[in-house]
Amino acid sequence: MPFSKLDASACPVPSWLPGGHLQTIHASLFARHHRIAFVRDRVDTPDKDFVDFDWAGPGLFPHKPPAGPQAESAPLQAGASAAARWITLGDWQALPQEPGAPALILFHGLEGSSGSNYAQSIAAHFRSRGWVVVVAHFRSCSGTPNRLARAYHSGDSTDIAFMLDTVRRRLPRARWHAAGISLGGNALLKFLGEQEHEAGWLTACAGVSVPLDLVAGGAALGWGFVERQIYTRYFLHTMRRKVLEKAERYPGVIDVMGIAHARDLHDFDDTYTAPMHGFRNALDYWAKASSKPWLASVHVPTLVLNARNDPFLPAASLPTPAQCSERVLLHQPEQGGHAGFVVGRFPGNLNWLPERLGRFFETGT
Repeated sequence: MPFSKLDASACPVPSWLPGGHLQTIHASLFARHHRIAFVRDRVDTPDKDFVDFDWAGPGLFPHKPPAGPQAESAPLQAGASAAARWITLGDWQALPQEPGAPALILFHGLEGSSGSNYAQSIAAHFRSRGWVVVVAHFRSCSGTPNRLARAYHSGDSTDIAFMLDTVRRRLPRARWHAAGISLGGNALLKFLGEQEHEAGWLTACAGVSVPLDLVAGGAALGWGFVERQIYTRYFLHTMRRKVLEKAERYPGVIDVMGIAHARDLHDFDDTYTAPMHGFRNALDYWAKASSKPWLASVHVPTLVLNARNDPFLPAASLPTPAQCSERVLLHQPEQGGHAGFVVGRFPGNLNWLPERLGRFFETGT
């Protein structure tokens, strides 16, 4: 089988921002980026839950009062995402309907949303170039608790398939692309490998800062002061709150004491994510949900972008060309951090990543 290609070209991270930790943290808190608002579409899932999609594109004006009745009447929670209002029939009619109109669905990372800095920078870049952009929220990440005791996880191919099918039905004549950041990228890449030729309607895809080997990534986040005291505490703060809220609605289903005393992601996944989603324990979940073993089966042109100094995944665990199909382009710059890739003068900006995605989607390189 022909191997994939490896791009080792640099992301021009500035000298004033050294190291993977600083590059990761600065990107999430301080780097400049354009901001964009969305209109929201809520879609019920086959298991009687719902998924929220935030749309932007030519013809959509999120801050303009809707011309007709909105799809939902429930208020949107300010600050939970970047959705300004619910979508209307007029909004659907305003979106490009011509064959081949470029469109991008973006899957966010762990506890992310359409308001995340990376989602904002990517959406603004492609929207300014006439693309339709939709951010698909994993369950419980759009600002509204989902209806079920379950939530989302790194290998949820069923939800990825549902979300892809939903946007394809909304704009069936568009030329669809897909990108996933971190957890969202892992779920997307796993889906592409499992589906092989059935995902061929997608023009091209990308996974960015993907924890391709969840066992290695989980171990990395379980060691070190910064990993445990900053990243782990940040994620556990919101995930613990959401799960304890679920426990009040579903008494006896969730190990409340285990969640309350979870010290790291292994404890959390061992107590909640794994048993709630059909895995034996955290290690079983991490092993089965990892996307790295599926890269050899990917048949859609796909960029897999990982900085070699990403604190969430050791460089030794990154895939080699021999482990991927010929449709995969590996890009592994030395610098960039996790979902960071800050460039420019202080305080830096997030322009490099969307430009890199745009280049791959347009040229395949």
